[in-house]
Amino acid sequence: MPDEHITEDLTAFTWAPQPDATKVVLKILEELVKSSPFASRLATRLLEETGTRLFDWLDHLGIPALDPSLSHLGTAGFRREQIGSTAYWQHPGGLLPRIRELSGQARQLVIKVESIVDFLLAQRMSGIQIYGDPLASLRIAQLSQGDSSINDVEVWGVERHGSTAFDVDSHEFIPVSKIIEHAEAFRLRRRDWNTDEEGFQHANRLIDAALRDLGQDRTCDLFFAAEREYWLRRNRAGRVQKARQNGLGLGWGNHDHHTYRSSRHCFASLIAFLERLGFVCRERFYAGREAGWGAQVIEQSQAGITIFADVDLSPEELSHDFAHESLPSRHELGTVGLWCALHGEAFLQAGMHHLECQFDFSATRDQLKQVGIETMPPFTDFPYLKQAFTQGEIWAVDPERVRRLVDANQITREQADRFLQNGALGSHLEILQRNDGYKGFNQSGINQIISATDPRRTTNSASK
Repeated sequence: MPDEHITEDLTAFTWAPQPDATKVVLKILEELVKSSPFASRLATRLLEETGTRLFDWLDHLGIPALDPSLSHLGTAGFRREQIGSTAYWQHPGGLLPRIRELSGQARQLVIKVESIVDFLLAQRMSGIQIYGDPLASLRIAQLSQGDSSINDVEVWGVERHGSTAFDVDSHEFIPVSKIIEHAEAFRLRRRDWNTDEEGFQHANRLIDAALRDLGQDRTCDLFFAAEREYWLRRNRAGRVQKARQNGLGLGWGNHDHHTYRSSRHCFASLIAFLERLGFVCRERFYAGREAGWGAQVIEQSQAGITIFADVDLSPEELSHDFAHESLPSRHELGTVGLWCALHGEAFLQAGMHHLECQFDFSATRDQLKQVGIETMPPFTDFPYLKQAFTQGEIWAVDPERVRRLVDANQITREQADRFLQNGALGSHLEILQRNDGYKGFNQSGINQIISATDPRRTTNSASK
């Protein structure tokens, strides 16, 4: 198939910026912040202490049903939906907060956090009623209430675990003991096995048990909480930024996507595992004939988790359903394949290659630099999307993995000596800023960062 046909096939669907819809949301948000001293103070602290924008933490906005601002949503591309008796507006083409119609007169600004209790503790707020049982799929708390006709804005916090509902009484009860049991099982998941197949079989047995007790969405939420924790223990930049966000009680409520690198022989198993958790394949990723790799974007909308799954690919394979078809092993290793050969599968021994969160791009880079964390040059710098990796963690490499690569003539002895002495690039935190509701990824420039993170470029000393 000619290259232009491959490109057309893989880019048949692309996300587009949604400037009109974003302007409507930003206008509503601006009016709410002006009317709420609590929201105004929080917005300032978010930017100064975590390098994030209030917009990055929005779960949804609530507007009285007769408010004239609702009349602009339809023309901006929002669609009116219904959950039970609750009406809300959602944009199908962009990454934008939902707008809920309220029966009362007050307006609501609702932020998403990992834990309501952690937020209240960090903000030194006591006597606040939390709606929803401990460890429930949905918990909410009113953080600030409007006290006059001038300030009619209520600020709420929401903690979600696989739920997109608005009301806390809309979920089936799950025993707390079962949630704790499966959370611990995921956190303690054995990752080192004689074969990768055994590792996937073990992980599937764990989710079999969790799915029976918890259902698909809560299982997905718990699994990826454990994945972020494992990655965090291997990434200093992530630990520093998480501590900054924990200082305000936020956690990783601003995560954008999780990135896994996979060997060719494990890729179909990775996708199959994710689909059992409720993920649906979105766009495939194409970086050009010379890139030597591709990716499948896959999303679980109920749990709010998006995965970017990388794998070495030949140009002719890009037009196939490479997410579900077995990819035969090959001698040549690209950036992704070599990373897995040195460190193990991202799903198993290595952990995620990077976690990407939403930030104010300039503020976060500047603030992290002040504490000794540098970022690589941006690989995306569009008005609607900005992306950059922090300098990568350098991981020590198992000598046995290096020996196997040398014996197979997949790396040179010079490269082997360098890996053994200096280690190899491991993981990153990715700093991302989305504007205009853009939900997609950079289909061209990301090849630059894939090349820049090839383990063969390692120059620093290994971290133990």
